[in-house]
Amino acid sequence: MRVTGSALEETTVGRDPAGPWWRGAVGYEIYVRSFADSDGDGVGDLAGITGRLDYLSWLGVDAVWLTPFYPSPGHDHGYDVSDYCAVSPRHGTLDDFDVLVEEAHRRHLRVMVDIVPNHTSIEHEWFARARRYPDGPDRDRYLWASPASGGGPPNNWRSHFGGPAWTLDEASSQYWCHLFLPEQPDLNWRNPAVRDDFDSILEWWMDRGADGFRVDVAHGLVKDDRLRDNPQIAPIVPGMDPFDAFDAFEHRYDMDQSENVEIFRRWNRVCAPRQAMLLGEVNAPWPDRQARYVEPGALHQAFFLQAAFLGWAPETLLTMLRAMHDAAPQGISWVLSNHDRSRPVSRFGGGEDGVRRSLAVSTLFMALGGTPFLFQGEELALPDGVLRAGFHDPVSVRNAGATSGRDGCRTPMPWDSSPCNGFSTGDPWIVSEPRPPEHTVEGQRNDPDAPLHRYRSLLAVRRQHPDMWRAPLEWIETADPEVAALRRGSIAVVANLSGQRADVSLGSPGWEPVFASQDGSRLDHPAHDAVSVPAESTVILAQDHTQP
Repeated sequence: MRVTGSALEETTVGRDPAGPWWRGAVGYEIYVRSFADSDGDGVGDLAGITGRLDYLSWLGVDAVWLTPFYPSPGHDHGYDVSDYCAVSPRHGTLDDFDVLVEEAHRRHLRVMVDIVPNHTSIEHEWFARARRYPDGPDRDRYLWASPASGGGPPNNWRSHFGGPAWTLDEASSQYWCHLFLPEQPDLNWRNPAVRDDFDSILEWWMDRGADGFRVDVAHGLVKDDRLRDNPQIAPIVPGMDPFDAFDAFEHRYDMDQSENVEIFRRWNRVCAPRQAMLLGEVNAPWPDRQARYVEPGALHQAFFLQAAFLGWAPETLLTMLRAMHDAAPQGISWVLSNHDRSRPVSRFGGGEDGVRRSLAVSTLFMALGGTPFLFQGEELALPDGVLRAGFHDPVSVRNAGATSGRDGCRTPMPWDSSPCNGFSTGDPWIVSEPRPPEHTVEGQRNDPDAPLHRYRSLLAVRRQHPDMWRAPLEWIETADPEVAALRRGSIAVVANLSGQRADVSLGSPGWEPVFASQDGSRLDHPAHDAVSVPAESTVILAQDHTQP
């Protein structure tokens, strides 16, 4: 069975009837391995997601992004793809995908597929042939190079996951490039055959009803054709966190090449007839560089990833946020967390502090245009999970614990207080301490004061007040760099991320609060033209135009 997107043509998922479906939408990232397991094998699957769609509809999100569910040896939990047009038996079948799309569309939910174009699995048939036949046509699908003149890797490029970005193929005495694991060889995007292949892959998933694509490592596809060394800007020391070692270089030649944008212009033309969204994971060094990827006719949006790297640093966050917004007002998808980073509650101090701060920032993100995304469990204000035994993240496993890795944010979604928190009837693929009842969906749905209801109300307010994302944004200047304020038509937002109460003038009368990330905001002036906001809190106000 195949499902097309036609079932959604008359729905209200697109909050802007004159624009594409993602205008005004809110997305939700599902880490497939850890969301819901339908068959008791301890690994999340597509049928499990289908069984939880009513929850997502109740929450009020408009689209789901599914992390990779393709066949894969699993060296990087699915981001090492061995077949782009199939479903891993761990996660179900193509029929399961078709049912998921059909049921999602019935609930006016869009489905986005994670496409991984920078690299394949070492077990992909393309790489198997490239390695077996050095003179064959598949060899040029990947990036190969001879050793440096003195021996060793061709240049100083580093892998994100530790060590050189090159592995020697002893049979041919050439190295293959891999910006991630050696088992994830990088494709050669200067090869027209690779471009043709991915056009076909996009078409194939759109034929099955996919409404868009999250593009993994969108900034990394094309590499410098001369394979020049990257400038080193910091020393590398033994035992260093591999991510820090990667950041010891300016990635001038292995990432963010200008030719990347041309690839996405081509993809835009492929996706335009189906109105499928292209959402890029773009980690460019400067806002103007990131803005290039979302120019008209290229990617529709790119994630603002910098916030997911930060601890609690309000002034830094607000400075980065404003610069990014102003560079690409409608081209940014605002995210506070994902499957690669520690959860914001943990990064922002943990406990009540972390919950309060993360909700304050999320509230601000909902008013910045673009399509904000929540990561599964973010609506529950979850901290990182606590592992019971061992690492699963290959970054930690292969670097002898030099980094805490990404396991904490990938523990199973807690649905209830039953064994495995309702994620599975079997032993989960990653074993963590049980979540307490107050951290589960069931527990929070029964508690009107829980974060889940606050997030649900926030999404409802965004739907009820389309000026939050549709009207032009005007920044309201504040005296405190840890306080941000803005106006969008009939909506004003004040984010006080400082440690003390902040009073902000709104410049005109008639404002009333419609949402607050925590209680305690008040309008002190009789004309309702100023607001007093508690520390580490964000308030959304609507203007009553009937006021004189």
